[in-house]
Amino acid sequence: MFKNYLKKLNFPESYVSIILGFLIVVVGGLLVNNYMKSRQGQINTPDQNSGVIKQEELKLAENLPTTYTVSESDTLWNIALKYYGSGYNWVTIAKENKLSNANKIEKGQQLTIPNAEVIKPGSASVATSEVAQPETYTVAKGDYLWKIAVEKYGDGYAWVKIAKANNLVNPNIIHTGNVLQLPK
Repeated sequence: MFKNYLKKLNFPESYVSIILGFLIVVVGGLLVNNYMKSRQGQINTPDQNSGVIKQEELKLAENLPTTYTVSESDTLWNIALKYYGSGYNWVTIAKENKLSNANKIEKGQQLTIPNAEVIKPGSASVATSEVAQPETYTVAKGDYLWKIAVEKYGDGYAWVKIAKANNLVNPNIIHTGNVLQLPK
């Protein structure tokens, strides 16, 4: 039936395919555009409850230092996102509160949120006292390259620099007592 109709219009099937393809692309583009508009005002960073942290939920460093009471689903990363807009500042919070294990915070625990510069990947926005780096680092029990890079450079992604400087075949395997060169 459809082919008979096309024959009457003298319209080849390839043109119909092109038109339908174009319509699909336009409708898809409109859907993506509407989705992106609905997400404006949100930061695409993980949050265990909602998947994103909305701009209005950020308590950026205006009123710092302050104290924060840990809720059940909190992580240092999420708390740092709320106060600094960067999860990388979890290190700042852990150091300020002298946490021996930053992965273990408990509901009801009081944390001091210090006034500090925002740490961003690839940036050197770490306090000058933290930037003074030794030329070598001796691996301690429980260390891994990301942790060392965050501690020494304020940027976890600097693990690649450490791995390259030490010609590590498998960067996932470092042993207690290894002495790593820390490039500048």
